[in-house]
Amino acid sequence: MPLALLALAVSAFGIGTTEFVIMGLLPEVAADLHVTIPTAGLLISGYALGVVVGGPLLTVAGNRIPRKNLLVGLMALFIAGNLISALAHSYALLLTGRVVAALAHGAFFGVGSVVAASLVAPAKQASAIALMFTGLTVANVLGVPGGTALGQAFGWRSTFWAVTALGVLGLIGVATLVPRQPLEPGRSLRGELAVFKRPQVLLALAMTALGFGAVFAAFTYIAPMMTQVAGFSDGAVTWLLVLFGVGLVIGNLIGGKAADRRLMPSLYVILAALAAILVVFAFTAHAQIPAAITLVLFGTIGFATVPGFQTRVMQQADGAPALASTANIAAFNLGNAFGAWLGGLAITTGLGYTAPSWIGAALALGGLAVAVISGLLERRQQTWPPSTSNGTTVPAEAGVTCSVSSPSA
Repeated sequence: MPLALLALAVSAFGIGTTEFVIMGLLPEVAADLHVTIPTAGLLISGYALGVVVGGPLLTVAGNRIPRKNLLVGLMALFIAGNLISALAHSYALLLTGRVVAALAHGAFFGVGSVVAASLVAPAKQASAIALMFTGLTVANVLGVPGGTALGQAFGWRSTFWAVTALGVLGLIGVATLVPRQPLEPGRSLRGELAVFKRPQVLLALAMTALGFGAVFAAFTYIAPMMTQVAGFSDGAVTWLLVLFGVGLVIGNLIGGKAADRRLMPSLYVILAALAAILVVFAFTAHAQIPAAITLVLFGTIGFATVPGFQTRVMQQADGAPALASTANIAAFNLGNAFGAWLGGLAITTGLGYTAPSWIGAALALGGLAVAVISGLLERRQQTWPPSTSNGTTVPAEAGVTCSVSSPSA
């Protein structure tokens, strides 16, 4: 494994920790800053909005900057945002710090995916992306519980000081270990934007939004489902989330290996398995041991989609992958948002805490349908133009490509 991938993973660990740790610190933040819990919850929404808006904008703004330099700048922005949060003595300032840190999130994972893929042979690019995202998954296993415990023991600001230190470590790693990324000849903003005219890129983004919407439709309400339906105590939720996080780590690595072997077939299987496990979860949620086992399998299958989704959009944005890759990070977060909204809507209409699992299964099947359409379109493109009986070929129609290239770094 190139050491540069370790530097990207450490940075991803810090970013993942700061994104999710606030969920465990909402009571402390609300009490200290004299706001309600729902108001404190907007710190999560504000971060998500910063990811969706900031990622593409910063990638566009940094289009003429070598990718290594851009990653260093993004980590500096991430450090600044967490430093503002650590020093915040008002809700407005804390929200500002959260948004500033979030601006770096989407662009870092988007550009970082392209850099990670450039560090290895084409046949191992999905695995390289998975290794970078391992930092994000490990954040759920170690960073979030550890950061929550630190904040509860020494005050919530101590958590942001710790994340700031992680950001500094990640910046140093990227600056010293990631090789120089020269600016590619012919790289332009127009070229980056042009990829969104490709139907396959749009299908890849839709697949990501639906597939990850399926995950968060159920995961957002996992605590009440495990306590109110399965019968676990409130104190057991932390350990259940650790189990879920272990599943994320395993699934991320498995998904990377599978995507390297056969990208689209692996996504068909994983999305179908995700729909199936969510249906199963609606039934196993009524007993503790089956519910815990299904939770781990859900985490494993759910995050096995990530390397494949990210690789697919980069593959279809061949020649200008950075902005499309960042847009895919935004698609992940849009999926988080509307998946959680649909799951909550099902609960508020009185369908119960297992209803989000059914919503998630439906979204996973939607993602599978988009994947199949994309695969069929690709097969049609690869077999065009048709051969005539005398062995000559019919000229391809304008706008139809005859092959799909691997992503360029």
